Amino acid sequence: MLRNRIYYGLKPFVPQSLRTAIRRKLATRLRKHVGDVWPIIPGSERPPNNWSGWPGGKKFAFVLTHDVESKAGVDKCKSLAQLETDLGFRSSFNFIPEGNYRVPAELREELTARGFEVGIHDLKHDGRLFASRRKFKRRAVRINDYAREWGASGFRSGFMLRNLDWLHDLEMQYDASTFDTDPFEPQPDGGHTIFPFWVPRPNGDSITKDRSTINSSSKGYVELPYTLPQDSTLFLLLGERTPEIWLRKLDWIAAHGGMVLVNVHPDYLQLNGELGSKRNYPAALYRDFLEQVRQRYGNAFWQPLPKEMASFIAQLEFRPTVHRPRRICMVTHSFYESDNRVTRYAEALAARGDLVDVLALRQSPDLAKKESVQGVRVFRIQDRFGKKERSKLAYLWPLLRFLGLSSLWITKGHLRKPYDLFHIHNVPDFMVFAGWYPKLTGARIILDIHDIVPEFFASKFRKGAEGITFGLLCWMERASAAFADHIIIANHLWLEKYSRRTRTIGRCSAYINNVDASVFIRRTRQRNDGKLVVLFPGGLQWHQGVDIALRAFSTLRAELPHCEFHIYGDGNAKESLVRLSADLGLNGSVKFFKPCSVREIAAIMSEADLGVVPKRADSFGNEAYSTKIMEFMAVGVPVVVSNTKVDRYYFNDSVVRFFESGDPDALAREMMALLRDGQLRRHLIIRASEYAATHSWENRKRDYLGLVDSLCVPDNQGSATVRMRKTA
Repeated sequence: MLRNRIYYGLKPFVPQSLRTAIRRKLATRLRKHVGDVWPIIPGSERPPNNWSGWPGGKKFAFVLTHDVESKAGVDKCKSLAQLETDLGFRSSFNFIPEGNYRVPAELREELTARGFEVGIHDLKHDGRLFASRRKFKRRAVRINDYAREWGASGFRSGFMLRNLDWLHDLEMQYDASTFDTDPFEPQPDGGHTIFPFWVPRPNGDSITKDRSTINSSSKGYVELPYTLPQDSTLFLLLGERTPEIWLRKLDWIAAHGGMVLVNVHPDYLQLNGELGSKRNYPAALYRDFLEQVRQRYGNAFWQPLPKEMASFIAQLEFRPTVHRPRRICMVTHSFYESDNRVTRYAEALAARGDLVDVLALRQSPDLAKKESVQGVRVFRIQDRFGKKERSKLAYLWPLLRFLGLSSLWITKGHLRKPYDLFHIHNVPDFMVFAGWYPKLTGARIILDIHDIVPEFFASKFRKGAEGITFGLLCWMERASAAFADHIIIANHLWLEKYSRRTRTIGRCSAYINNVDASVFIRRTRQRNDGKLVVLFPGGLQWHQGVDIALRAFSTLRAELPHCEFHIYGDGNAKESLVRLSADLGLNGSVKFFKPCSVREIAAIMSEADLGVVPKRADSFGNEAYSTKIMEFMAVGVPVVVSNTKVDRYYFNDSVVRFFESGDPDALAREMMALLRDGQLRRHLIIRASEYAATHSWENRKRDYLGLVDSLCVPDNQGSATVRMRKTA
């Protein structure tokens, strides 16, 4: 991060007392805003993949480590080791090979002879270890030389700066440069786990090493995150006077069977008769903590040295692995809470531990401009309290404004803390250019085509597929596709047309609106009012054909007077649909409702008797896939569908009832048949439910997550220049 480079470049010229005072003030202020992720971050208690438990059936593991940062710290090592020995504990002491002190060989030998461990702490401890890939390779050679000389198995970087991919250059059995959560660190993104895990070499590659190598990381290494706050953070920066936070976090980790790992610096302990100051804290706090561990848990925990922990993990037949969180930003000119295509992606990423931000519209002043929804941070950066656009200019202006706002937000956010990937949704296609700055720095971009814009625009404004406007939209479509790293298309019919028209064959994937089976589920019927409810939830545009459904319902109601038609949605056709309903004399039996969130509409759909998807088979509607069909199937409601090309591609007469597009009489007949024939309804519901289960989002989600992982460039410090060259 640029901020860290500047800080460590200026650090030698700033008095330590001033640096410490500034850090204390910043940490105190930050603490007020991180209570939801520190010292416990939700989700970090989930065991990694292939986790099989601790040796001997122990409840949890307890690991002690020490980073020695100064000559004063070196002088206290023996006393600290004795304190731990007296209480029946062992630990690892990590020394700086080329720091501002000399590491006596006699001290290293005495510690190991007493059952302690000696590890490597950075090289110079100057914050520059990961400044560039080329320099790291040179420094790794020297670190490996020290590891051989000292017989060291483990490494921890200075200031917890890290690049887990580069660390494969070290001939170490384990690394301990990460944490589960610590927002006070210079590189604050943690591993979100309280368990040790295996870090395989990227792409499964292996490297050949000299046979004299004592520890080979040719296939990977073990990562040991510290899971209790560092003593310097707790007692020096935040001014705690008891080990209560340590003990509270200890109990939580023990309850979830994780690894308790703490980093205590001898430099900051009051030992050997040292007087108290702002630079140290009483060693009695550490002693009290260790005594409490024994009193509370006796021998219920395993207390290995870090190298013993690493050996245990490395020798497992199936080594535990964790997903390293990505930083993902999504952009959508829609209402997040009701856009199920966007929510599926975002929640799938957040559920596996990725940090997901979504930029969206705000449809009501009652909604917060920023909130967390199912682990996704939603930022509503532009208000849209009604869809009034009737002209091309009125339609274009809000899009351009949203492009400007999202571009500014993304640039500022990416400068503050870089994102790995941007998933940008159309309409419009040119929204992809909001990621222009991150693209220059190497971030990857997915463009998600919900609707192919030239045909959508022609349908919306009743224009043909010709003329200068259509040509300009096709040009913008090609330019936007060229800018993206990968394009997702909403159905297979559009995949061929779009990839051919934009010359992006090989960079496109089709992801239909698979139903989210965790949201759209069969529910016990709550409504018992004796009415029959026909339902349409969706956008109110001309191509959706809701006017056709209204005319069909007029015929249906003459036969079934207790029937009602409920319409949930908004769009530029809403006013004309309200007028048509009045002209047909349907007031009272047709009810219009505002759009609802995805979860709200799922519950509403499950209470309906019949769903309708009456799209027009024009140039756009004929190929526009509707997610509503499978959602009705999943909640157990039969659905009547327009006989369009795209719906015939995905469905057949065994799961839906088709009617000839544009024919209200044909729609009325199919609606009547399903509402009157109970056996027909039951057979259709059974087959449709099976189809929805087979084509659920759960079965497609892993493909999307795999796509994201394949596109994400590792979060490598110092590699922005290299990535910029590759993407230019």
